[in-house]
Amino acid sequence: MSWRAELVAISAFARRNLQMASRNVFLVFELLFWPVVGVVGIGLMARFLQLSPEATSFILIGQIAFSTVSICQLDVAYAVLYDVWSKSVKHQFLAPIGVRHLTAGAWLVGILRALVVFTLLAALGWWAFGFDALHAGVVPLAVFLMGCCLTAWSVSVIVCTLIMLFGAKAETAAWASVNFVLTLAGIYYSVAVLPTPVAALAAAIPLTYFLDAYRAYHGFPPEFARPILVGSVLAVLYVVLSHWAFVAAVRSARRSGLLLKLSE
Repeated sequence: MSWRAELVAISAFARRNLQMASRNVFLVFELLFWPVVGVVGIGLMARFLQLSPEATSFILIGQIAFSTVSICQLDVAYAVLYDVWSKSVKHQFLAPIGVRHLTAGAWLVGILRALVVFTLLAALGWWAFGFDALHAGVVPLAVFLMGCCLTAWSVSVIVCTLIMLFGAKAETAAWASVNFVLTLAGIYYSVAVLPTPVAALAAAIPLTYFLDAYRAYHGFPPEFARPILVGSVLAVLYVVLSHWAFVAAVRSARRSGLLLKLSE
Protein backbone atom coordinates (compact mmCIF):
# COMPACT_ATOMS: atom_id res chain seq x y z
CA MET A 1 0.00 0.00 0.00
CA SER A 2 1.38 3.40 -1.01
CA TRP A 3 1.94 6.18 1.48
CA ARG A 4 -0.99 8.08 -0.04
CA ALA A 5 -3.32 5.12 0.51
CA GLU A 6 -1.98 4.78 4.05
CA LEU A 7 -2.81 8.40 4.80
CA VAL A 8 -6.29 8.09 3.28
CA ALA A 9 -7.06 5.00 5.38
CA ILE A 10 -5.79 6.63 8.58
CA SER A 11 -7.62 9.89 7.91
CA ALA A 12 -10.85 7.99 7.28
CA PHE A 13 -10.81 6.54 10.79
CA ALA A 14 -9.74 9.87 12.25
CA ARG A 15 -12.69 11.58 10.57
CA ARG A 16 -15.10 8.90 11.76
CA ASN A 17 -13.98 9.22 15.38
CA LEU A 18 -14.05 13.01 15.18
CA GLN A 19 -17.61 12.99 13.85
CA MET A 20 -18.77 10.50 16.47
CA ALA A 21 -17.18 12.57 19.24
CA SER A 22 -18.63 15.87 18.04
CA ARG A 23 -22.18 14.48 17.74
CA ASN A 24 -22.31 12.71 21.09
CA VAL A 25 -23.13 15.06 23.96
CA PHE A 26 -22.04 12.46 26.51
CA LEU A 27 -18.54 12.39 25.02
CA VAL A 28 -18.35 16.17 25.40
CA PHE A 29 -19.48 15.72 29.01
CA GLU A 30 -16.76 13.09 29.44
CA LEU A 31 -14.21 15.46 27.93
CA LEU A 32 -15.00 18.39 30.22
CA PHE A 33 -16.79 17.33 33.39
CA TRP A 34 -14.79 14.47 34.91
CA PRO A 35 -11.30 15.92 34.24
CA VAL A 36 -12.31 19.25 35.79
CA VAL A 37 -13.89 17.53 38.79
CA GLY A 38 -10.72 15.47 39.27
CA VAL A 39 -8.38 18.47 39.29
CA VAL A 40 -10.65 20.55 41.51
CA GLY A 41 -11.05 17.67 43.97
CA ILE A 42 -7.31 16.97 44.17
CA GLY A 43 -6.47 20.67 44.41
CA LEU A 44 -8.95 21.30 47.22
CA MET A 45 -7.68 18.25 49.09
CA ALA A 46 -4.12 19.60 48.84
CA ARG A 47 -5.30 22.98 50.13
CA PHE A 48 -7.20 21.39 53.02
CA LEU A 49 -4.14 19.34 54.01
CA GLN A 50 -2.02 22.49 53.70
CA LEU A 51 0.44 20.84 51.35
CA SER A 52 3.40 22.83 50.11
CA PRO A 53 3.27 24.26 46.55
CA GLU A 54 5.76 21.59 45.48
CA ALA A 55 3.66 18.73 46.91
CA THR A 56 0.54 20.24 45.33
CA SER A 57 2.32 20.33 41.98
CA PHE A 58 3.34 16.69 42.42
CA ILE A 59 -0.22 15.39 42.76
CA LEU A 60 -1.71 17.83 40.24
CA ILE A 61 0.76 16.59 37.63
CA GLY A 62 -0.44 13.07 38.36
CA GLN A 63 -4.11 14.01 38.11
CA ILE A 64 -3.62 15.92 34.85
CA ALA A 65 -1.66 12.99 33.42
CA PHE A 66 -4.48 10.66 34.48
CA SER A 67 -7.09 12.69 32.60
CA THR A 68 -4.87 13.15 29.55
CA VAL A 69 -4.09 9.44 29.19
CA SER A 70 -7.67 8.37 29.93
CA ILE A 71 -9.17 10.63 27.26
CA CYS A 72 -6.59 9.68 24.64
CA GLN A 73 -6.91 5.94 25.16
CA LEU A 74 -10.70 5.99 25.08
CA ASP A 75 -10.71 7.26 21.50
CA VAL A 76 -8.80 4.21 20.27
CA ALA A 77 -10.92 1.84 22.36
CA TYR A 78 -14.07 3.48 20.98
CA ALA A 79 -12.88 2.73 17.45
CA VAL A 80 -13.71 -0.92 18.16
CA LEU A 81 -16.41 -0.43 20.78
CA TYR A 82 -18.56 1.66 18.41
CA ASP A 83 -18.71 -1.33 16.06
CA VAL A 84 -19.35 -3.77 18.90
CA TRP A 85 -22.27 -1.68 20.14
CA SER A 86 -23.69 -1.24 16.62
CA LYS A 87 -23.12 -4.93 15.74
CA SER A 88 -20.99 -4.09 12.72
CA VAL A 89 -17.56 -5.44 13.61
CA LYS A 90 -17.33 -7.80 10.64
CA HIS A 91 -17.95 -4.97 8.16
CA GLN A 92 -14.99 -3.00 9.46
CA PHE A 93 -12.57 -5.90 9.17
CA LEU A 94 -13.86 -6.88 5.73
CA ALA A 95 -12.65 -3.54 4.42
CA PRO A 96 -9.16 -3.38 2.86
CA ILE A 97 -7.55 -1.82 5.90
CA GLY A 98 -5.15 -2.91 8.61
CA VAL A 99 -5.46 -2.49 12.35
CA ARG A 100 -2.72 0.15 12.13
CA HIS A 101 -5.07 2.38 10.17
CA LEU A 102 -7.86 1.95 12.70
CA THR A 103 -5.70 2.63 15.74
CA ALA A 104 -3.56 5.40 14.22
CA GLY A 105 -6.58 7.35 12.94
CA ALA A 106 -8.42 7.07 16.25
CA TRP A 107 -5.20 7.90 18.14
CA LEU A 108 -4.78 11.17 16.24
CA VAL A 109 -8.23 12.26 17.38
CA GLY A 110 -7.35 11.04 20.87
CA ILE A 111 -4.25 13.26 20.86
CA LEU A 112 -6.37 16.23 19.80
CA ARG A 113 -8.88 15.64 22.58
CA ALA A 114 -6.09 14.99 25.10
CA LEU A 115 -4.45 18.32 24.22
CA VAL A 116 -7.77 20.10 24.73
CA VAL A 117 -8.16 18.45 28.13
CA PHE A 118 -4.57 19.20 29.13
CA THR A 119 -4.88 22.87 28.15
CA LEU A 120 -8.12 23.21 30.08
CA LEU A 121 -6.74 21.52 33.20
CA ALA A 122 -3.43 23.40 33.06
CA ALA A 123 -5.30 26.71 32.89
CA LEU A 124 -7.56 25.64 35.75
CA GLY A 125 -4.58 24.50 37.84
CA TRP A 126 -2.79 27.80 37.29
CA TRP A 127 -5.87 29.93 38.06
CA ALA A 128 -7.14 28.00 41.09
CA PHE A 129 -4.02 26.49 42.66
CA GLY A 130 -1.01 28.34 41.27
CA PHE A 131 0.29 25.32 39.33
CA ASP A 132 2.40 26.35 36.33
CA ALA A 133 2.42 23.55 33.74
CA LEU A 134 4.87 25.54 31.57
CA HIS A 135 7.41 25.90 34.37
CA ALA A 136 9.46 23.07 32.88
CA GLY A 137 9.54 24.68 29.44
CA VAL A 138 7.92 23.83 26.12
CA VAL A 139 10.19 20.94 25.13
CA PRO A 140 9.97 18.99 28.42
CA LEU A 141 6.21 19.54 28.40
CA ALA A 142 5.96 18.25 24.82
CA VAL A 143 8.00 15.16 25.74
CA PHE A 144 5.75 14.55 28.74
CA LEU A 145 2.60 14.80 26.62
CA MET A 146 4.16 12.51 24.02
CA GLY A 147 4.78 9.94 26.76
CA CYS A 148 1.18 10.23 27.95
CA CYS A 149 -0.19 9.72 24.44
CA LEU A 150 2.11 6.80 23.59
CA THR A 151 1.15 5.09 26.86
CA ALA A 152 -2.51 5.67 26.02
CA TRP A 153 -2.04 4.17 22.55
CA SER A 154 -0.56 0.88 23.80
CA VAL A 155 -3.11 0.53 26.62
CA SER A 156 -6.03 1.13 24.27
CA VAL A 157 -4.77 -1.34 21.68
CA ILE A 158 -4.52 -3.96 24.44
CA VAL A 159 -8.17 -3.17 25.28
CA CYS A 160 -9.10 -3.75 21.62
CA THR A 161 -7.19 -7.02 21.73
CA LEU A 162 -9.14 -8.19 24.77
CA ILE A 163 -12.41 -7.35 23.02
CA MET A 164 -11.39 -9.46 20.03
CA LEU A 165 -10.50 -12.35 22.34
CA PHE A 166 -13.38 -12.26 24.82
CA GLY A 167 -16.13 -10.29 23.14
CA ALA A 168 -18.31 -7.47 24.45
CA LYS A 169 -17.89 -8.58 28.05
CA ALA A 170 -14.33 -7.26 27.92
CA GLU A 171 -15.48 -3.69 27.21
CA THR A 172 -15.09 -2.75 30.87
CA ALA A 173 -11.34 -3.05 30.28
CA ALA A 174 -11.55 0.28 28.44
CA TRP A 175 -11.97 1.98 31.80
CA ALA A 176 -10.44 -0.49 34.24
CA SER A 177 -7.12 -1.09 32.48
CA VAL A 178 -6.04 2.54 32.31
CA ASN A 179 -6.90 3.07 35.98
CA PHE A 180 -4.77 0.05 36.91
CA VAL A 181 -1.80 1.14 34.80
CA LEU A 182 -1.89 4.75 35.98
CA THR A 183 -2.17 3.75 39.62
CA LEU A 184 0.95 1.62 39.29
CA ALA A 185 2.76 4.45 37.48
CA GLY A 186 2.60 6.62 40.61
CA ILE A 187 0.26 9.41 39.65
CA TYR A 188 -0.26 10.46 43.28
CA TYR A 189 2.87 9.15 44.97
CA SER A 190 6.46 8.17 44.38
CA VAL A 191 6.85 4.59 43.18
CA ALA A 192 9.62 4.26 45.77
CA VAL A 193 6.92 3.68 48.42
CA LEU A 194 5.63 0.58 46.63
CA PRO A 195 6.60 -2.95 47.73
CA THR A 196 9.49 -4.33 45.70
CA PRO A 197 7.44 -6.67 43.43
CA VAL A 198 4.90 -3.92 42.70
CA ALA A 199 7.67 -1.38 42.15
CA ALA A 200 9.11 -3.73 39.52
CA LEU A 201 5.77 -3.62 37.69
CA ALA A 202 5.75 0.17 37.94
CA ALA A 203 9.25 0.26 36.43
CA ALA A 204 7.88 -1.56 33.37
CA ILE A 205 5.35 1.21 32.63
CA PRO A 206 6.55 4.00 30.30
CA LEU A 207 4.49 6.70 32.00
CA THR A 208 6.38 6.10 35.26
CA TYR A 209 9.50 7.52 33.61
CA PHE A 210 7.80 10.43 31.89
CA LEU A 211 6.18 11.47 35.17
CA ASP A 212 9.56 11.21 36.89
CA ALA A 213 11.27 13.35 34.23
CA TYR A 214 8.56 16.02 34.20
CA ARG A 215 8.36 16.24 37.99
CA ALA A 216 12.12 16.76 38.15
CA TYR A 217 11.54 20.19 36.57
CA HIS A 218 9.21 21.02 39.46
CA GLY A 219 11.80 20.43 42.17
CA PHE A 220 11.63 16.67 42.77
CA PRO A 221 14.82 14.60 42.48
CA PRO A 222 14.56 12.01 39.68
CA GLU A 223 14.23 8.40 40.77
CA PHE A 224 15.47 6.88 37.52
CA ALA A 225 18.56 7.39 35.38
CA ARG A 226 17.77 8.68 31.87
CA PRO A 227 13.99 8.44 32.37
CA ILE A 228 13.08 9.98 28.99
CA LEU A 229 15.22 7.49 27.05
CA VAL A 230 13.96 4.47 28.99
CA GLY A 231 10.36 5.65 28.87
CA SER A 232 10.51 6.29 25.12
CA VAL A 233 12.01 2.87 24.36
CA LEU A 234 9.39 1.12 26.49
CA ALA A 235 6.56 3.15 24.99
CA VAL A 236 7.53 2.35 21.38
CA LEU A 237 8.11 -1.30 22.27
CA TYR A 238 4.67 -1.62 23.84
CA VAL A 239 2.99 0.07 20.88
CA VAL A 240 4.58 -2.47 18.52
CA LEU A 241 3.81 -5.47 20.74
CA SER A 242 0.22 -4.39 21.38
CA HIS A 243 -0.41 -4.04 17.64
CA TRP A 244 1.06 -7.46 17.02
CA ALA A 245 -1.26 -8.88 19.68
CA PHE A 246 -4.26 -7.06 18.16
CA VAL A 247 -3.56 -8.49 14.70
CA ALA A 248 -3.26 -11.99 16.19
CA ALA A 249 -6.52 -11.49 18.13
CA VAL A 250 -8.42 -10.43 14.98
CA ARG A 251 -7.18 -13.54 13.16
CA SER A 252 -8.24 -15.70 16.10
CA ALA A 253 -11.69 -14.04 16.17
CA ARG A 254 -12.12 -14.82 12.47
CA ARG A 255 -11.23 -18.48 12.96
CA SER A 256 -13.40 -18.93 16.05
CA GLY A 257 -16.41 -17.12 14.62
CA LEU A 258 -16.36 -14.47 17.35
CA LEU A 259 -16.11 -11.76 14.69
CA LEU A 260 -19.51 -12.83 13.35
CA LYS A 261 -21.01 -13.14 16.85
CA LEU A 262 -19.98 -9.58 17.59
CA SER A 263 -21.92 -8.52 14.49
CA GLU A 264 -25.23 -10.23 15.27
